Amino acid sequence: MDDWVAFCLMALPVLPVLSAVVAPLLSRAAEHRAARISAGFMGLTLFLALALLVAVLRMPAEQVEVLRAGPLALMLDHLAVVMAVLVSGISLIVHLYAVHYMADEPGYARFFALLDLMTADILLLVCASDFLTLIVAWFLVGVLLYFLLGHDTTRVASGRYAFWTFITYRAGDLPLLGAALLLGHAYGTTQLPELFARIAANPGVEVGGWPAASTAAMLVALAAFARSAQFPLHSWLPYTMEGPTPVSALMHAGIVNAGGFLLNRFAPLFVHASDVLHVVFAVGLLTALIGSALMLTQNDIKKSLGYSTMGQMGFMVMECGLGAFSLAVYHLIAHGLFKATLFLGSGGVINDARRNDGVPPDDIYTSVVERRPLRVVRLPWLVALAVTVLVPVFVLGFSHLLVAADFVHKQGAVILLFFGWVTGAQVFFSIHRLPSENPWRSMGMIFLSFVIVVVGYTVIGHLFEHFLYPDAALLDAIYTAAGVDLIAFDTLVVVLTLVLVAAWLVTLYADSLDLRTRSGAWNTVYLNLYALFSREFYVADVFARLARMLQNGSKRVNVWLRWV
Repeated sequence: MDDWVAFCLMALPVLPVLSAVVAPLLSRAAEHRAARISAGFMGLTLFLALALLVAVLRMPAEQVEVLRAGPLALMLDHLAVVMAVLVSGISLIVHLYAVHYMADEPGYARFFALLDLMTADILLLVCASDFLTLIVAWFLVGVLLYFLLGHDTTRVASGRYAFWTFITYRAGDLPLLGAALLLGHAYGTTQLPELFARIAANPGVEVGGWPAASTAAMLVALAAFARSAQFPLHSWLPYTMEGPTPVSALMHAGIVNAGGFLLNRFAPLFVHASDVLHVVFAVGLLTALIGSALMLTQNDIKKSLGYSTMGQMGFMVMECGLGAFSLAVYHLIAHGLFKATLFLGSGGVINDARRNDGVPPDDIYTSVVERRPLRVVRLPWLVALAVTVLVPVFVLGFSHLLVAADFVHKQGAVILLFFGWVTGAQVFFSIHRLPSENPWRSMGMIFLSFVIVVVGYTVIGHLFEHFLYPDAALLDAIYTAAGVDLIAFDTLVVVLTLVLVAAWLVTLYADSLDLRTRSGAWNTVYLNLYALFSREFYVADVFARLARMLQNGSKRVNVWLRWV
């Protein structure tokens, strides 16, 4: 490793720590100076991350550089440098946004010091090369997030939900610690590159009668589930909206994504744990469906964004379960940039909503108030059906055949194509149902947008896959491990198709069915579904009940042992 590369890698997590110490000391007389100093240090951190990206691009594709500094070890590879650029870039934007947003809040300098420490810890996490560094950074993320979410100590709710998040994160720490102990005992090393090489050479090692590789893979997956808000360990995420908006932006753009990063870091381990990948897919699919459904039932914009993040994390984990690890990283980056923008703009949306007169500019408003005639034209239903079903299939199939002719022979790729088709068909279906004076123009614009998005996503995703995983043998092994029995695969596709078609039909005829006014069984079904979604599947109630039971049990133990 070149000296300047080693210096940049070492300075990457050190600079934010230095900022957290220096900025409060130099701004005792004027707290606003701490924000500017912190933002300046973060700009330097982003510059170092970009310099490391240039260094990685100049290295051989499969080369991994390791730097040891005392008990800690840092790694420089494609995954680490991509995550470092993402985290430092979003952190810089959050720092600049918080300069004015947090100006009137108490503990102004303390907030920026915590923000710097969180950035340093995430950078240490993504560059960790051994289990000790990884676990220390993994643990500190939860501790620092607790203090950031509870920054305003006068708000009882923010402190309560910060503690809730802290407890959930501790539940995710234990499986990772167990995986480290198991693999370290089985293979005699805690250095990740060397560990993966030994696992590839001898994957059948057992500890106490348990296969070490697959058991550790399941523990790593559990740690990722807790950190990325997978069902049922998701309830902390939507309730962290009580914290400051800059913290929400950084958390949803870089902290919650840590589960996807962890799964990618241990991708060579999951090659030997096919059953675990199937569990990862199932959990991700369930989380994506529940998160997306709950997002649509919220009347709080930040809470809705929280459930949106839960759904996107479900898609990200599901992609890992299908073997598309690089696509999950690409999804992670796109979602991080997108969601940070939404959170930082949520205040403006709320402000605009307060200034609005509350009357939506729909067809009735246009016809009655503005006295303009309403001219609605719809496409013939056969044309709409053909466009809705066939166009997404053609665009998706052509774009993937363009970059990899053998792509459709992989089961994980077929599942991804299926969900892409569902999403595209839903978009075209929704556009068809909207009234328009020129439906052909509307459909043409959405078709052009869909082609641009799909082709760009496919081409970039394919190139990104070869960038993150240049070893073709490892890539093929990952897709092979994610494969399932052909009968089970076909059954899954058919069942999902029937469920989605049924949902479309219910949506299409929802107004005519009018389930809310129907008596009998239909009304009971509607009310039960409404209660289920409004109470968020009762997960938070179950956890609250368990907390009360634990508290009452501890009181009884105190009485019996006469501790109080």
